[in-house]
Amino acid sequence: MTHDPAATDPVRPAPIPTDPVPTDPVHAELDRLAEKTAAQVIAWRRHLHRHPELSNREEGTARLIAGHLRALGLDEVRTGIAGHGVVGVLRGTAAGGDGRVAALRADTDALPVRDLCGEDFASRVVDADYPGGPFPVSHACGHDCHTAMLMGAATVLAGVRDRLPGTVVLVFQPAEEGPPVTETGGALAMVEAGAFVDPVPTMAFGMHVTPYPKGYVGYRVGNQYGASVLVRITLTGRQVHGSTPWQGVDPMPAAGAVLTGIGQLYRQVSAFDPVTVTIGHVEDVGRFNIIGETVTLWGTVRCAVESDMAEVRDRLRRLAEHSAAAYGATAEVDYLQPVPPVHNAEPWVTAALPTLRRVAGAERVTETGATLGYDDVSEFIARFGGLYVMLGVQDAVLDADGMPVPEEGGRGLVTNHHPRFYADDDTLVTGVRLHAHVAYDHLRGALLPAG
Repeated sequence: MTHDPAATDPVRPAPIPTDPVPTDPVHAELDRLAEKTAAQVIAWRRHLHRHPELSNREEGTARLIAGHLRALGLDEVRTGIAGHGVVGVLRGTAAGGDGRVAALRADTDALPVRDLCGEDFASRVVDADYPGGPFPVSHACGHDCHTAMLMGAATVLAGVRDRLPGTVVLVFQPAEEGPPVTETGGALAMVEAGAFVDPVPTMAFGMHVTPYPKGYVGYRVGNQYGASVLVRITLTGRQVHGSTPWQGVDPMPAAGAVLTGIGQLYRQVSAFDPVTVTIGHVEDVGRFNIIGETVTLWGTVRCAVESDMAEVRDRLRRLAEHSAAAYGATAEVDYLQPVPPVHNAEPWVTAALPTLRRVAGAERVTETGATLGYDDVSEFIARFGGLYVMLGVQDAVLDADGMPVPEEGGRGLVTNHHPRFYADDDTLVTGVRLHAHVAYDHLRGALLPAG
């Protein structure tokens, strides 16, 4: 997942509700248990940060999660789902609930990024065997926080099993960042593996840590994240010695033409709905004195509106093929690992706001703008309903326009996927409480979309 805290829309403070949900004694118990587990959540987070694992390689992470869930005495703990996915099932024993099932999701994989967070628990891991590696590995996107917070929420909810009028499904998903292109994995793979056949969720919920003020919860009605697809453009020429280029076909100029031409794609689709095409990696097969046969461009297409994706893909394909032809080369364009947008439907957001405000405080719940980041939690929310929110974890304040800016004397704002990305440990308990309160409120019928 790639996130941009500088959203394309202005941030507006959420209105204060006029009819807050009355206090339920279970809410106080959830908070008490969350505070009790806070130190353990921080310890888990630091352990995971020190021992990160790349997508589809989360073996040790899954082992830690499964061991904890089994120790809690859950009704079911399923492992090995779509690689190293783990699902825990906690069936409440309280009466009522009408068969509701709350699915809480955390992603578990790390990134091929150096760890420069500056903490004593910084990662030193290098994966020498990962396709395309060796890679330094770090939790530069905060999935260590997500996993630890959901493990803490499992502890809290297991502690009130006798007051849960329904079932909680704890979903620890691998490969959110995308598996190697020769492998399958991620949210859709978990769905296709039958992870949600029994029980079937009636709501899915999750959150992502982000460079917002510590303890703030951001939400958005509509697309929280855009649609995404990975693109691979293979340009093929004819290999020849560097001293005689006229005897071969150099694919490198074609690659340059594609990279330059991408800048014109933005003028060919509506400017009112953001799109972006990014080439993040160029891979050639050659040497300083050899004109290689192929150049491969790896990148991503993002669209704020999913309906724009087909047109952008078609235009990028034509650009690559025609640019290659102009230099006597050929182009093959492959679109891989498509991810739909994370869409928060208005009825679900309206239903969840009282819970979010109770947990974070009304003044810390704010509406965010859209971003072109992606998250395949969209596969769960699209099927089962629910919503996805942001949890601020950095030394920031909101300016007059509602945008995050560095807090004076703090550590600054550092975006997800940056080597220096950091998260405040003391904020993690807020994430534990969010998971627990959302699940309980849904099961008791207080968090349901109107109509």
